[in-house]
Amino acid sequence: MDFQEGEVVYIDKPLRWTSFDIVNRFRHQLSKKLGVKKIKVGHAGTLDPLATGVLILCTGRATKRIEEFQYQTKEYVATLKLGETTPSFDLEEEVDAVYPTAHIDRALVEKTLQSFVGTIQQVPPAFSAVKVNGRRAYKDARKGREVELPAKTLVIDELELLDYAMPFIKLRVVCSKGTYIRALARDIGHALNSGAHLVALRRTRIGDVTLGMCMPVEQIGTYIDKGITNIQGVGNETF
Repeated sequence: MDFQEGEVVYIDKPLRWTSFDIVNRFRHQLSKKLGVKKIKVGHAGTLDPLATGVLILCTGRATKRIEEFQYQTKEYVATLKLGETTPSFDLEEEVDAVYPTAHIDRALVEKTLQSFVGTIQQVPPAFSAVKVNGRRAYKDARKGREVELPAKTLVIDELELLDYAMPFIKLRVVCSKGTYIRALARDIGHALNSGAHLVALRRTRIGDVTLGMCMPVEQIGTYIDKGITNIQGVGNETF
């Protein structure tokens, strides 16, 4: 493998790591192995620290493919807790309000989910990296300042109820670039005349890249060693 010329690498991002943590880990180990000070490494599609799953890294000239991967369809498995909300729409912040759930049953959930399939408008979370007047929204949100973000047009291709165990529901979501699953949780809660927030999220696919093709962070060093010494293997399939 020629990492300087350009390679595409698939990582299974662990919980509480940022996407940039993964990039920095890979870049540091790669630079050390190659004996070079600088090498291009970037990721194609941010995952929140509380999310896990498929993260695509590109090195060298392959970083030009980042936008290509970002626009590919993504699949997630998300667990929502109904009846409670948080300011961040996930577990980053404490619960700030409690809502009734006695009126919610499986049939209502399934009917409500179908109303989100197709082209929809979604307001991104204030606790996000979206820029407002050149400033990341989360910087103001974390200081308790009110942040107003415009709605974005996006597409939900599939929204499937995988498990129903009140107050928790597990969903499979297939969606377009720019979809915030945390915001989808918020909107599903509203549509159910209740509240909801995200308690677990795993990205299971980007385009044709699935979890089974991804390596854990702990194997990055071994992967780089094998690539540099030209051991036979395609992508991450040796892991």
